[in-house]
Amino acid sequence: MAAYDKKLKEGAQPFLDEGEQVLAAFIARPRGWTQSMAGARPLGHAQMSENTAGAAASGFELASPMALAVTQRRLLTLSIGSPIGLGIGGKVKGIAGSAPLSAVDSIEIQRLAVGKTITVTIEGQLFKLEANAAADAKGFVETFEHAKSG
Repeated sequence: MAAYDKKLKEGAQPFLDEGEQVLAAFIARPRGWTQSMAGARPLGHAQMSENTAGAAASGFELASPMALAVTQRRLLTLSIGSPIGLGIGGKVKGIAGSAPLSAVDSIEIQRLAVGKTITVTIEGQLFKLEANAAADAKGFVETFEHAKSG
């Protein structure tokens, strides 16, 4: 995922407020996307719908494909082009969702087979994302916690 780190940070800059910058970001999808693409379409689609609805209930919009990003002030979903791999693709198209850090209750990471499940809670509304094993989700959470406290 390191190949995308710089691309996401630089690509988001034109869409940010003055003085704001992306501190950390990784490519993610609403939980259920992988199952949907791997042939478990009904189960995957149901999970994706549930997680998209959970995000929307908090006023936070998801995109697919997307990157989850944290700045000094906000948690963002960045709408991106399809990531192909090795840093190819994944161009930032804009901000899909935004929440002030003060509204984000928690971000938790759990390993899942060859990937990670990211549980985000905003104003009591929970939703899940998924990322591949190369995503630095742990570093993202540390950056988020530092930005929120400081």
